[in-house]
Amino acid sequence: MSSFADISSWSWLIQLFIIVVALLVANLIRCNVPLFRRSLLPSALLAGLLILCLKPLDIFNTLVDRHVMEIITYHTLGLGFVAMALKNKKIKSLTTTMKVVETGAVTASTYILQGLAGLLITVPMFLWLKNSGIFYAGGLLLPMGYGQGPGQALNFGVTFSGWAEDQGIAFFGKDFGLSIAATGFIVGSIVGVVYMNILRRKGKLKVSDASYVERYTLEDYESEGEIPHSESIDKLTVQICLVLLVYAFVFLLMYGVQQLDLGNFGVKTLKPLVWGFNFLWGTLLGVLVKWIIGRLRKSNLMQREYINNYTLDRIAGTCFDLMIVAGTAAIDFNNLRGIWLPLLLVCTLGALVTFWYVLRCCRKLYPDYTYEAFFSMFGMLTGTASNGMILLREIDPRFETPAANNLVLQTIPALAFGFPVLLLMGFAPQSLTNTLISVGLMVVALALFALFIFRKPRKKTT
Repeated sequence: MSSFADISSWSWLIQLFIIVVALLVANLIRCNVPLFRRSLLPSALLAGLLILCLKPLDIFNTLVDRHVMEIITYHTLGLGFVAMALKNKKIKSLTTTMKVVETGAVTASTYILQGLAGLLITVPMFLWLKNSGIFYAGGLLLPMGYGQGPGQALNFGVTFSGWAEDQGIAFFGKDFGLSIAATGFIVGSIVGVVYMNILRRKGKLKVSDASYVERYTLEDYESEGEIPHSESIDKLTVQICLVLLVYAFVFLLMYGVQQLDLGNFGVKTLKPLVWGFNFLWGTLLGVLVKWIIGRLRKSNLMQREYINNYTLDRIAGTCFDLMIVAGTAAIDFNNLRGIWLPLLLVCTLGALVTFWYVLRCCRKLYPDYTYEAFFSMFGMLTGTASNGMILLREIDPRFETPAANNLVLQTIPALAFGFPVLLLMGFAPQSLTNTLISVGLMVVALALFALFIFRKPRKKTT
């Protein structure tokens, strides 16, 4: 019989203790230090950076289990997307279907542009600087870190490291991808705030009412016919059970594909992608489970509403906070020593092209609320959707423009537009030739998106 005094019984909880303490300290700093408060840096990122700053201390470095932090990052990504997919989305119609599709096209095309920008750095460095420590396809981790966040940066960083190792290349893909993701949060917050202040000084941006506080109504907390908050089982327990049930289906799906005999292509390409797309399967299966519950409700086989949007929002927010902290804490500085130059160049070029491209798209597509759309999109495409919302609140705290709705509703069209591009993530790292082919395909895809986004509007006939 194992003793609970054995430290191994507490190993996972110790890692969670570290994350929780770092989050509380970071939030305290952000609320009380004006510099950090004005920077709009997420408390979760600040907590991850605090852990990174302490890791050079031998005692703290041995206390932080990098492998556990990576596992937490991976699973909180999938669980967060499941919670978001289960929500019954009831959004006021402040936008049009075409604007939602166009916003999805901007998101997907920005991923492509970021990938091209990253490869513009990593391919030449691989060819001409043999000791640079970079992998030729490593630039494709830029859209995963900037556009998708720490979870996807970690997933594909592991995959890219495996492909590089098979070719005799020592590439620390996990650290490279996670560092890009952490830098993206800083870029989105700092650059966004600086540009916002520049526009304010020039009089191009109206200062919002800083005293406004968002207020919730009873409908925000629960809808008609929901189960009670606490009966034989607590409402929060039900939401957690639903999220974990869907994630169990995700595991069974991925494990089932793993058992299939798909030949060399399946082992080296398809199966790693399947495990890397846990967030995608979570989204699809979450929508499926939500649809089944809806059908049961309509047929009166289920009398009460079991899904609570407010609680699912809190679960998703908690998962993403933990993901950011754990993903940042999993970075190993020792592995970055040999690749700091390509990392710096990739992140810098990625920030420049993202800023330029998103601003141009917003000026074209959203002439009535250009800057509201820009800050929400730029924050999302360098950090996460929550970063975009944080920046948007600074100039549109009541969400009076369609920018917030565009950001929420664009997920489905962006996924549809971007899925073929995501498949290249498993094709490009197999060889340098495949990477160059991927570049050609991405250029063509970007041109098609540009033709759609910057098309001339139809003339109205009387």
